[in-house]
Amino acid sequence: MKFKIFISSLICAFVYTTVSAKILTDPPESGTLTGIVTDKTDGSPLIGVTVTIPDLKNGTTTNNDGKYILNHVPKGIFLVQVRYIGYATINQKVDFTKTTTLNFQMQMSSIETGEVVITGVARATELKKSPIPIVAVSKQALDEHAGAGNVIDQIANLPGVSAVTTGPNVSKPFIHGLGYNRVITSVDGIRQEGQQWGDEHGVEVDQNAVDRIEVIKGPASLTYGSDAIGGVVNMISPAPVAEGKILGSVQGLYGTNNGLYNGSFRLQGNQNGLVWGTVVSAKGAKDYQNQHDGRVYNTAYQEKDARVMLGLNKSWGYSYFNASVFDDKQEIPDGSRDSISRQFTKQVTEDDSYRPIVSSSELNSYSISPLYQRVQLYRIYNNSSFIFGDNNSLNVNLGYQKSHRREFTHPTATDVPGLNLNLDTYTYDVKYNFTFAHDYESSFGLNGMYQKNTLGAGTDFPIPNYHQFDIGPFFFIKKSFGKLDVSTGGRFDSRSFTGEAAYVDNTNPTFPSLYTGSNPTTAPNVDKQFDALSKTFTGFSGSFGATYNVSNQFLIKGNIARGFRAPSIAELSANGADPGSQIYHTGNKNFVPEFSLQEDIGAFLTLPEVTASAELFNNDISNYIFQEQLLNPDGSPVITNGYNTFSYVQSKAQIYGGELNLDIHPVKWLHFQNAMSLTYGQNKGTGGTVPDSLKYLPFIPPLHTHSELRGNFDKGFGVFKKVYAFVGFDHFSAQNHFFAAYGTETYTAGYNLLSAGIGSNIVNAAGKKVVELFLEGTNLANVNYQSNMSRLKYFDNPNGAGPGVAPGIFNMGRNISFKVVVPFDL
Repeated sequence: MKFKIFISSLICAFVYTTVSAKILTDPPESGTLTGIVTDKTDGSPLIGVTVTIPDLKNGTTTNNDGKYILNHVPKGIFLVQVRYIGYATINQKVDFTKTTTLNFQMQMSSIETGEVVITGVARATELKKSPIPIVAVSKQALDEHAGAGNVIDQIANLPGVSAVTTGPNVSKPFIHGLGYNRVITSVDGIRQEGQQWGDEHGVEVDQNAVDRIEVIKGPASLTYGSDAIGGVVNMISPAPVAEGKILGSVQGLYGTNNGLYNGSFRLQGNQNGLVWGTVVSAKGAKDYQNQHDGRVYNTAYQEKDARVMLGLNKSWGYSYFNASVFDDKQEIPDGSRDSISRQFTKQVTEDDSYRPIVSSSELNSYSISPLYQRVQLYRIYNNSSFIFGDNNSLNVNLGYQKSHRREFTHPTATDVPGLNLNLDTYTYDVKYNFTFAHDYESSFGLNGMYQKNTLGAGTDFPIPNYHQFDIGPFFFIKKSFGKLDVSTGGRFDSRSFTGEAAYVDNTNPTFPSLYTGSNPTTAPNVDKQFDALSKTFTGFSGSFGATYNVSNQFLIKGNIARGFRAPSIAELSANGADPGSQIYHTGNKNFVPEFSLQEDIGAFLTLPEVTASAELFNNDISNYIFQEQLLNPDGSPVITNGYNTFSYVQSKAQIYGGELNLDIHPVKWLHFQNAMSLTYGQNKGTGGTVPDSLKYLPFIPPLHTHSELRGNFDKGFGVFKKVYAFVGFDHFSAQNHFFAAYGTETYTAGYNLLSAGIGSNIVNAAGKKVVELFLEGTNLANVNYQSNMSRLKYFDNPNGAGPGVAPGIFNMGRNISFKVVVPFDL
């Protein structure tokens, strides 16, 4: 608590004293930028072009005459982006001390170039200039794959990105073979904090409230601190609408496989720089199905979400206040089946002495079964940027989150939670951006978080009560030398844990409880669950990279980065069952931090008819932490409290691979897109020869290739505009490089998946969009397959499936999703 009060007071005093004094004594001058955007070929005005200043969250669109106006523009040099579908994006740095009028001529283009990113950089940067491997996903791409059950599945097929799943609603992002506490998920730069160590719950974000996603592939500890050793998934909220506008939309989606429904309402406004917005959503689904398993019992879910935003865009910068709530009920599958019919069975007694077969009415119901988990996350945060003279700015991001996760696992006492965890997190991020000498763009800052985890009333206790405090100062410098763009930075992190001792009263072994008395060592039926823990971990991380533009069509990038990650509380002190994951976890208090050294190199070609890229990476990790299953001397799994027991271990590791991309577009409207990604993960051991069964790391995705034939018809046909259609083919090779030791993982066969989609805008007589339509089909051939990244692959009867029957649960079969968006302008 003292740490929290101290850091909060320090930040508030620094921010408000500095900002108030600067603004009151030297208020920034307000200006405007106006101009006309036209087609370079015929000079005609372009209507609806988006003109934005990303660093200021300030944007507008052109009117019927192609004119635009940006208000509340401070003096300084900022990147201006001009975007329009079917045209090459324009990115231009503008000195607003000299420029108030600027016209743009846009060139028609069949390729998408000029993406701007804001994640992991000091200021908004063209993607091609960043030496750090980053990929950006647009709202259009998210809409086209909206049939995915969650926001992570919408990006899980990106080269180098995958997800560990537990059914269609639970996905954990993996980047280059690293996930869980090695990948940070964030919303508008505010890191997401739930119980990342857990397998059985996903990312607590409403996918309907995300307009863009930026993914850093590789160590991002430089700007995010510990836990970003594998990368960052930054989910970005809708940008403010143009000044004087009130815009909104109503959307609905239906998926045929599990009856998924997903409805959302959005409304945004901007009046003289006062901006506001809200998104309210609800979705639900029945048990999903495939030909092999039929409907998979206990994979249904229900989710409700709401978000509000209120902010200011002024000449001094911007300040946005956001609040959101996420409430998800997700059934808990266990894979148990009848030994003869292979139909799913359900637990109905505490001793689990017999299991009836699940009825078809239950499998086809939207009602949540008695055995489920409920994950609630409440979030309040503020993003602010204050502009000073000479193009300097102070960015302040402050946040509070409360995560409450409960697992209801008692069939005869459905209101008694098994697991009951409360996690309160306060995050802070203060960064000062300035330019010195000859255009050295620099940032110096301090960020971190304070956490408090509390065990609520329950019967399962996998992790203890604990306090955690993170703090890390950092710097980042970027400079352009003609065709060469160079960036470097460094950071020092400190993470402190204080875990509390805990005892469990087993007087009632079916419903154990935390002991709250004063004599735990002498009280009957009381056992120690956790020892007291006090740990501090420190580490340095750094990065150096460069991009060389050989020509306007060809560039090469290289980056080397050292990452740091402190062990999580689960890795240090876990000692308990997590029913949702079907695992009893055990930790090790003697673990030391992970350090990684990753090298990235890439080459990128952009021609009128061809775009191509090749990227390679190598990541050497010392003190790598992972889980392995414990076995008895006879080879059978160690069972603790009815669950297979897994222990965390530490070793050296190497993860390496690469991605290839090739997009051929012989004519303007046609694209033939191809991508391949390959990741190898090897356990290097702690000395000596590593046995074959221990040679590979767990949860490493296999070779994946994606090919897509796509047509884009921006002018459309009649009332149908911006029409697109695609057919996709995905190949996943067999994964025979798996962590075989102790039966932790098994071989996974290869498979092929076919997908397709079509969509368009419908416009009225005046050319105004009135409806957006999206249709997507996945696994159209209804293939029976298991992904090696699916945890359900290992959910089955304890004695296996029997001779000639494939064990485990298979992934989703054919699914066709329909999405309709109705925009409106008030």
